[in-house]
Amino acid sequence: MFQSFESKSEPDQAGARLHRLRALMAEAGLDALLVPHSDEYQSEYLPPSAERLAWLTGFTGSAGAAIVLRDRAILFVDGRYTLQAREQTDPALFEIDSLIDNPPREWLKASASRGARVGFDPWLHTVEEVRSLRKAVEKIGVEMVALDRNLVDAAWEDRPAPPAEPVRIHPLKFAGEAAEGKLKRLAGKLADEAVDHTVLTNAASLAWTFNIRGSDVAHTPLTLGFAILSAKGRPKLFLDARKLMGEAKIYLARLADLHPLDELEPALSALSANDAKVGLDFGLAAERLRMLIEESGGSVIELTDPATLPRAVKNETELKGARTAHLRDGAALARFLAWVDAQKPEALDEITVVKHLEEFRRLAGEEAQMPLRDISFDTISGSGPNGAIVHYRVTEKTNRRLSSGELLLVDSGAQYEDGTTDVTRTVALGSPSEEMRNRFTLVLKGMIAISMLRFPPGTRGMDIDAFARVNLWKAGLDYGHGTGHGVGSYLGVHEGPQRIAKTGKEKLLPGMILSNEPGYYRQGHYGIRIENLIVVSPPEPIPGGEIEMHSFETLTLVPIDRRLIEPDLLSPEERDWLNAYHRRVLEEIGPLLDGQTAAWLEQATAPL
Repeated sequence: MFQSFESKSEPDQAGARLHRLRALMAEAGLDALLVPHSDEYQSEYLPPSAERLAWLTGFTGSAGAAIVLRDRAILFVDGRYTLQAREQTDPALFEIDSLIDNPPREWLKASASRGARVGFDPWLHTVEEVRSLRKAVEKIGVEMVALDRNLVDAAWEDRPAPPAEPVRIHPLKFAGEAAEGKLKRLAGKLADEAVDHTVLTNAASLAWTFNIRGSDVAHTPLTLGFAILSAKGRPKLFLDARKLMGEAKIYLARLADLHPLDELEPALSALSANDAKVGLDFGLAAERLRMLIEESGGSVIELTDPATLPRAVKNETELKGARTAHLRDGAALARFLAWVDAQKPEALDEITVVKHLEEFRRLAGEEAQMPLRDISFDTISGSGPNGAIVHYRVTEKTNRRLSSGELLLVDSGAQYEDGTTDVTRTVALGSPSEEMRNRFTLVLKGMIAISMLRFPPGTRGMDIDAFARVNLWKAGLDYGHGTGHGVGSYLGVHEGPQRIAKTGKEKLLPGMILSNEPGYYRQGHYGIRIENLIVVSPPEPIPGGEIEMHSFETLTLVPIDRRLIEPDLLSPEERDWLNAYHRRVLEEIGPLLDGQTAAWLEQATAPL
C-alpha cells in the first residue's frame, strides 16, 4: 500500500514541546516565533524531517502556520482544514484562526506589542513573505529577526533524517523534450531578462528542467535540491551525494557541475560577487538566498522562476501521456465503482474502500505494462459527515463504517510515468434524499459549465471561477475552496501557476492541465464534489464569430452517479453534454473491461 492509515497527529505531546520551544525562544530574546508549514524548497507536501508544524501542534494538513508567543499560541489554517485543525489540536494550547482572512502578518499587525521581537527561519519563508511581514509590522515597532538556526529543530529531539532517495532519469519518451534543450531555453530567458544567474528552488522545476524524478516526498516524484542556472556557462546542481548513483550520476554530470548541498551557500556567494545580477522568484525563493546574494555584493532581481510556465504548458508527448494515463485510470475507477455498487454499504468502511481502489489501479497498471508508481495524494474516502471535511484523511482512529442512505465522497489520483491523475466522484449508498439530489445537481451544473466554456485568449482562472458557482449562489450556497488547480506531468498533483479560483491571475494557455472540481459540504452530514481533469485547447474559430476561442478538453473518463442527478434541473444543453460525456466513457473505457464490469458501465452511462 502506498497509503498509510496511521494517525500522525500527537496533540498530547504539544504541551511539553511548546515548553521546550519557549525556553529556546527566551534564550534567543524572542517574544514570538513563526512556525510555517514549509521547507527550504517551499514545498506543499513535506518530508517527515520538515513537518515542524505537525510536530509542534498535531495539525497534519498541507497548509498552515503558527505563531508561538510566551503565553499563547495561534494556529492559522484555510477553509479546507478548519474542522481538521480543531480535531487535531489541543484547544487549551492553540487558538485557531484563518490563514486567508487573518494571516500571521495581519495578526501581528493587530496584536503584537510595540517593540516585540518576532523570530523566523529565513530558509522557511520566501522573499515575498518576509517583505510583507516587515511591511505589516514596521510601523508598530515590531522587529522581524532572521534566525541562524531553526528553534523547532533544536527542540525536536528525535527529528527524522532528511530524505536521500536515489535520483531517477525521466525518459525522453515521456518528457517529450531533452534536458539539454530545456536548459538552453532557460539560459536564453535569463539573457533576455539581463540576469546573470538564477536559483531554481522549486523541486518540480528542478525535476522538469533536468528530466529527473525522485522519491523524497510522499506521493510526488520529486528529488529535493537546488540548481544555479546562468545566462552563460554550465549549470550547477546541488544534491545530497547519496542520491546520485550509477546511470543517473553520469547523466547529470553531462548536464551540470554536481555539488553537495552544503556547497550551495559558498557557491552562490562567489557568483554574487562583483555586483552580479541574480534573479530570484520572490514567491518561491527563500529569504536566506536573498540575504546571501546581497551580503556577497550581488544585486537581487525579481524574476519569475523561468521553468514555471514551460512546465505548466504540456508538450504533445506529455498530453498524449496524460490521455493514455486517464484511459488506464478510468478503467480502474469503473471497476472500483462497480465493486462499490455490488457491496452492502454496511459491509464496508472507509479504509477498505481506499485499499480496494489502490488495488484496482495497481491491476490496471500491470495490464497496460505501465506500473502504478504511487498514488498522487492520500485518497480522501469520506462517508457521511466525514465527506464534509474537504481534505479528510482516513486513519485507524477516524475510520467509519459506511451506511445506507449516506453519500460516499472519494477523491483520489495516481502517478504513472506517462501522467498524473486526480478524480473525485460522489456516490449514493442506497437511496439519496431529495436534498442530496438537489445539491449534487447544482454542483454538476457548475462542473458542466466549466467543461463547456468557450473563452478568449488572455482569460485568467479568476475570470471563469464564478461559472462553477453561479447555480449554487442562486440557491444561497457555495464552497470554500478553489474550483481548479494545475496538475503536473508525472509531477505534483497541485501545480502552478494556473488555477481556476478567485485568486487565479495566470492566463490560461493551450496545454495547461487543470482540475474542474466544484463542491458542496453540509457540515456534520455529507459532502459532494465532482472532479474531472481538463486541458486548455488551442483557440479555434466559432462559426459566425469574430474571435477565436479556447475550450477545454476533458481528460477524466469516469461515470457520474446518475442516481444523484435531478434531470429537471438540467438544461437541454447540460443534459446533452452529460449524455455525450457518458457515451464517450462507454466507448473508450468499455473495451478495457471484463464483461460483468462492462455491463455495469453500460447501465451507469445510460443517457438521461
